[in-house]
Amino acid sequence: MKKLVVLTGAGISAESGISTFRDAGGLWEGHDIMEVASPEGWRKNSALVLDFYNKRREQALKCHPNEAHKELARLEEFFDVTIITQNVDNLHEKAGSSKVIHLHGELFKSQSTADPNLIYDIEGWQINLGDKCERGSQLRPYIVWFGELVPMMEPAIEVSVEADIFAVIGTSMMVYPAAGLIQYTGRSIPKYIIDVKIPQTGALENIREIEAPASKGTKIMAEEIKKQYG
Repeated sequence: MKKLVVLTGAGISAESGISTFRDAGGLWEGHDIMEVASPEGWRKNSALVLDFYNKRREQALKCHPNEAHKELARLEEFFDVTIITQNVDNLHEKAGSSKVIHLHGELFKSQSTADPNLIYDIEGWQINLGDKCERGSQLRPYIVWFGELVPMMEPAIEVSVEADIFAVIGTSMMVYPAAGLIQYTGRSIPKYIIDVKIPQTGALENIREIEAPASKGTKIMAEEIKKQYG
């Protein structure tokens, strides 16, 4: 069974109603990014940061996987599929994908401020001041903030190197280090780029560009790879 590795970004979740900080009317509007997505912002005003992610979590609970998420899950019948996502929502898991690597953290998990290895599932949608880990320290969102290392990058590189087919769906390819993953793939393997606006990928070989929303483009890709490689 061939290995299909898919890098997904905000564009795949946008069709499910998940706002991003790049949206003009998104949840991030009114906040300086560094206020709510940096260690400095956390130290300055933890209550604001917790409230910000609580609202994102509350919104995400109302959202459902779209056809792009579902199509990727269905492809597990034909391929060994690994999703590498820049998104912090859980829509890939809700759709049924069994192997998901979250590069930028997970919205529905919390993390100890004393020990980053202590990670907990969130019951409901809130983390509040006073919610503590087993070591007695305040819990924070399990999100990779600006200026922090991306701990899941190494596993993502490993699966990208092993890919027989690589796809990029709904990402601007401007956020590093995630954008560099395609550079680790084999030169000869087929590579799909799906987005409403195709990003620049440099001098890569065997690129198939599908300029379309994620749900439509993913269906086109799925039909092609099942026919050719499934």
